[in-house]
Amino acid sequence: MLFLLSPAKSLDYESSLKGQASTAPLFVKQSKALIDVLRTHSPQDIARLMDLSDALSGLNVARYQAWSSRATPKNARQALLAFDGDVYDGLQARTLEDDALAWAQDHVCILSGLYGVLRPLDLMQPYRLEMGTALSTAQGKNLYEFWGSQISDYLNRRLRVDNSPVVVNLASQEYFKSVQLSALKAPVVECVFQEKRNEEYKIISFSAKRARGMMARFAIDQRLNHPEQLRGFDADGYSWCAAASSPQRLVFRREAPGAAA
Repeated sequence: MLFLLSPAKSLDYESSLKGQASTAPLFVKQSKALIDVLRTHSPQDIARLMDLSDALSGLNVARYQAWSSRATPKNARQALLAFDGDVYDGLQARTLEDDALAWAQDHVCILSGLYGVLRPLDLMQPYRLEMGTALSTAQGKNLYEFWGSQISDYLNRRLRVDNSPVVVNLASQEYFKSVQLSALKAPVVECVFQEKRNEEYKIISFSAKRARGMMARFAIDQRLNHPEQLRGFDADGYSWCAAASSPQRLVFRREAPGAAA
């Protein structure tokens, strides 16, 4: 199985690492093409394009200027250890041992506006480029058109050597839209995380993001190799709800945090 994650806006390039292994990103040529386009935009252009403050747009313009086709431990760090948002708070990647990181490298893919697909140990330089950004390139008016079928084609190559060729989507819809389902040659299983609020089960964005990371950590820790094993996920009060689920859509529910037992 391949597990798809979204990236995070928050990054951590400050905390200490333990000398983990690293690999080179796979779509450097495409990333450089996007960087070349981004470098033609002023801070004001970036602020409007990405709805950023002046400070954040200035920071990211500086990142685009500093970006290099050659990633090294001096200018980059492993993607799974660099992202620092809600999903990655749930995943807690910095506590993974080397053998677990190696398993994740073979089974986890992080979708990225700039890098297309990042493996967990791929060296990633700091950037901001969300997949939904309407950045015009020679390939089209947005990043979905830029990446086209490249992401699906890559996943297909990975899945051809997988004993259980299934894609488990733990990414947001913004990022999962970059996977052309018409080109994908494997079934997709979606995991949905709901909380009980006012007698109804709803998706609470913050909680659901964190739960996606916890599901990825569950898969890594347990070395899952079949979709049915996902049903055993029970972290943070969640449990699989058979009545609300289907083979392609696994629903996990919990009471609202702090609710009386």
